[in-house]
Amino acid sequence: MVSAPRQIAARLLASPFGPADFLEHRLESDPAVRALPSNDRRLVQELLFGVTRWRMTLDWLIARKTDGRTQPPVLQHLLRLGLYQLYFLDRIPGFAAVNETVELARELGFSRSTGFINAVLRSHLREHAALSQELLALRHTDPATGWSHPQWLVDRWSRTLDAESLQKLLGWNNSPPHTFARANLLLTTADALSADWKSEGVGANRIQQDWIPEGLMFEIGEHPPLASLPSFQKGGFYLQDPSTLLAVHELGARPGETILDACAAPGGKTAYIAQQLGNQGRIVARDTAGDRLERLVENCARLGIRCVEHVDLSAPLAPESFDRILIDAPCSNTGVLRRRVELRWRLRDSELVRLAAEQRTLLEETAPLLKPGGTLVYSTCSLEPEENIAQATAFATSHPEFSLLRTRQLHPVIDGVDGAFVAVFERRK
Repeated sequence: MVSAPRQIAARLLASPFGPADFLEHRLESDPAVRALPSNDRRLVQELLFGVTRWRMTLDWLIARKTDGRTQPPVLQHLLRLGLYQLYFLDRIPGFAAVNETVELARELGFSRSTGFINAVLRSHLREHAALSQELLALRHTDPATGWSHPQWLVDRWSRTLDAESLQKLLGWNNSPPHTFARANLLLTTADALSADWKSEGVGANRIQQDWIPEGLMFEIGEHPPLASLPSFQKGGFYLQDPSTLLAVHELGARPGETILDACAAPGGKTAYIAQQLGNQGRIVARDTAGDRLERLVENCARLGIRCVEHVDLSAPLAPESFDRILIDAPCSNTGVLRRRVELRWRLRDSELVRLAAEQRTLLEETAPLLKPGGTLVYSTCSLEPEENIAQATAFATSHPEFSLLRTRQLHPVIDGVDGAFVAVFERRK
């Protein structure tokens, strides 16, 4: 009998994947995953995320033993799953990975293919040491295949990064992301939250960056399921990467002000703005209707936020009515590829053109809502200049009533956090 984590991982890998479907949401919503013990849940996530990240490299390994012949999709998924365990999971014995994959093929109705799968995987098992060295060399001779990234994206980054920095970025994108939490100081303190976590079996270390106040952010270590903790359910913390706080830091909201969060869902930045206001002020949190706004409403309720009005994009807003505006624009997300593991296979070079146009429209339509003397922050989680510095300078050039005060790019290679960009504008009085 094949272990439940492998069965579930194979099913999720082979199931249809919609344009708005993300792996983390698929895991969270799957009843079979939720029913597993914590160790098995982690294994499902490791298998699902790992096979997705390393898909291109795994296909190269498959082609080495199949003369490049195209395999039926389910067989390709099974071979990827077995090879991922052989090459990227040291804790799983090779013979176990082979036997479980063969048995899994049998359980899924591919008994006629078990001999083929067994032969491919056992050949890799015999040549594991030599092929592992080839994989390491491939990262330098063919970085796209060796690091499992689309060729166009590697070509794009290689034009602005030296070879060493490119290797670091590709390696970063394939590394499991750490978990970070922001203390919700509306309902607790850093010390009280640390004490709660200690009693709940959560390991955590405080971290600090120049854009993060002391005692606000924690890196989470070993922990039970976080959503099950009383400290989470009582609104003591919100999970987010340190890079996401930069835009709100630059916004500089003050108690009593009226703030527009123009692309607010799921609410992490909105909640931090509310914390800066001390719940004293007014935040209009705007986003598309439906699930996105529902998640924002749920998060605000859990975090004890009372100063937020939730509106969808159709709601009219008065010109020059906001002291500060945050536009966390839809973008390519190339700064967070290690968290959005399936995104590299969806994104296309042409998508950057569409996104840049959407970002320009968003800036044009939102900027008139800012009061004279007010602050507008434009932000993305992209590494691409068309979405970042080029967007900011073009807006400043075409709108002389706005001064571009400063920009900042966080880069994984330089800053050790997810990628993020901010541009800070002031509307002249």
